[in-house]
Amino acid sequence: MNAFEIYGGKPLKGEITPQGAKNEALQILSAVLLTPEKMTISNIPDIKDVNKLIELLGDLGVGIERISDDTYTFEAKNINIDYFQSEEFKTKGGSLRGSIMIVGPLLARFGKAAIPKPGGDKIGRRRLDTHFLGFEKLGARFHYDQDNHFFNIDATNLHGTYILLDEASVTGTANIVMAAVLAKGTTTIYNAACEPYLQQLCKMLNRMGAKISGIGSNLLSIEGVDYLTGTEHRMLPDMIEIGSFIGLAAMTGSEITIKDVHFDELGIIPTVFGRLGIKLERRGDDIYIPAQDSYEIETFIDGSILTIADAPWPGFTPDLLSIVLVVATQAKGNVLIHQKMFESRLFFVDKLIDMGAQIILCDPHRATVIGLNKAFKLRGIEMTSPDIRAGVSLLIAALSAQGRSVIYNIEQIERGYQHIDKRLLALGAQIKRIEGKPLH
Repeated sequence: MNAFEIYGGKPLKGEITPQGAKNEALQILSAVLLTPEKMTISNIPDIKDVNKLIELLGDLGVGIERISDDTYTFEAKNINIDYFQSEEFKTKGGSLRGSIMIVGPLLARFGKAAIPKPGGDKIGRRRLDTHFLGFEKLGARFHYDQDNHFFNIDATNLHGTYILLDEASVTGTANIVMAAVLAKGTTTIYNAACEPYLQQLCKMLNRMGAKISGIGSNLLSIEGVDYLTGTEHRMLPDMIEIGSFIGLAAMTGSEITIKDVHFDELGIIPTVFGRLGIKLERRGDDIYIPAQDSYEIETFIDGSILTIADAPWPGFTPDLLSIVLVVATQAKGNVLIHQKMFESRLFFVDKLIDMGAQIILCDPHRATVIGLNKAFKLRGIEMTSPDIRAGVSLLIAALSAQGRSVIYNIEQIERGYQHIDKRLLALGAQIKRIEGKPLH
């Protein structure tokens, strides 16, 4: 059942609760390898990328127990380092980009690791240099096996050092932090990423006995310790889902309450959607979005067209730019979307143009959206999801469009969004799984 069939153009209504944060989960679950003691992790999203990583931890010898739908215990007491050399690991590790995140903890605790060249979304060239250069600064040595596309890493003598990251990579920062917490001496990371997910990781590591200061800033200081203990941790709700649901409510003219959003951790996300003209209000820790017939994009103070661009936190997250783009198609007014970080994340706009949206793709990084003010509804088409975030943007477009849409390759969507069809059905959406292969 690898396609969604959607009949759109109808308003939705009700409450929806965001899943646990996918990008936090990949870091937190990797960190269980840093201690032989029991870790209890809750609000884990039930999605393919996360489940594959849990399976990989089990294959490595981690004792795993599922306590409830979203809560697991992990005990990394008996790790089988030789598993890295197996054919099974080469296959599994290579199919999951998040598997890069186990390298830092393994280097820290065992002094060695191996990793196949990771895969993941096709949204442009995603470099791993930041991870590897950081590990090298800490004293790790790399050997790339060209025949097997495999990295073998030796880190028997990790030591603290000063690291200036070439980019504020979230996963790169997290990986280096996890390697540094058990290294000898003090590590300083400048130009560190400071996303809420990374703050969550650092706070959890400190509860385990790590000594990390500067949390929430771009300058982290990590004093190495000899041992980390077990702890309990609860994931934040997924801010990308929250942004997706805000956009969904606006495009479909729906009254929706998004529950338990950890509003203070959302940064400028509510502000950016507000600049698109979307009314939303905070009610305790929920976001209430009233049904709106139309929403108008603000201009800059001098009257020029608004630009929305991604930037490292506390700037706007790149994962929500495709959502903003699709929501702008039905707004009143124009906006320039500037995707700085990934060079092919905007290529899904041709599907939106086929649906009737007015978009000019200026180059691989920029698109101008001419809002139709809901005067012309998008029309349903058949399309294929190229990556997680574009897939959900197309799903939102289909739910607002007149008539029938079919989205193929929904495996991409389900890598990042748990039971999305069931949760949308509960809001009154007409969506069901069907069998089918794309036409091309």
